[in-house]
Amino acid sequence: MKMKILLSLLTAISISFVIKAQDHRHVVTNPTKPTVTEYWDPEVRVVTPGVIPSDAIILFDGKNLDNWESIKDGGPAQWKVEDGKMTVVRGAGHISTKQKFTNYQLHIEWQSPIEPETLKSQGKGNSGIFMQGMYEVQVLNSYQNRTYRNGQAGSIYKQTAPLVNATSPMGEWNVYDIIYTAPVFTVNGGIETPAYITVIHNGVVVQNHTKIQGTTEYIGQPKNPVHGPGPISLQDHGNAVSFRNIWLREM
Repeated sequence: MKMKILLSLLTAISISFVIKAQDHRHVVTNPTKPTVTEYWDPEVRVVTPGVIPSDAIILFDGKNLDNWESIKDGGPAQWKVEDGKMTVVRGAGHISTKQKFTNYQLHIEWQSPIEPETLKSQGKGNSGIFMQGMYEVQVLNSYQNRTYRNGQAGSIYKQTAPLVNATSPMGEWNVYDIIYTAPVFTVNGGIETPAYITVIHNGVVVQNHTKIQGTTEYIGQPKNPVHGPGPISLQDHGNAVSFRNIWLREM
């Protein structure tokens, strides 16, 4: 009981802090002066824009996998690094960032390997990018390669199909820019606010503030375990998919 009271108090304090950090609009009823609704402090933080914003965390710069680890055993990631990209090594297993995150803007580029036409559907250029290690944005060679709609490139796997198919031809690079907001859980383990995600694929919006229903299961329904910050995870699905230019901005 004491723990529940403490958690409730902390939640209230957190909410109070958030409110105080926001602009206090309409504090005065029917103001007659414009200055009443003008807020100068705190000053908005400056970020220098560019190919990589000045406040970005570089997760992979094409040189090494120092920021990544094997999900199998927590040891060094065993994927291949060459020519400025990392490539899945079949059987090496999934990898994750060592650092964990909550809400963020993620930039990541991926490339389907050149594979024979005998490979079809989910067998072609398959990998995945997991938000907080739990919620998958599908990576797949979906260029002239039909599969189930909620399992093609840009889908929230087995949940929400992309709005359109913007996949580049096999062997060419694809770009994902992702805005992710983590779920918020109640003191009792329920969902106060679900996770939401926006995915821009090669400059085209394919997920627009999409609600994530829970973990992206291969079989069965989504689950909603309580969790905190989590890593960015990349999937070894047996195809030699490559990744490059991975950076993230915390929000």
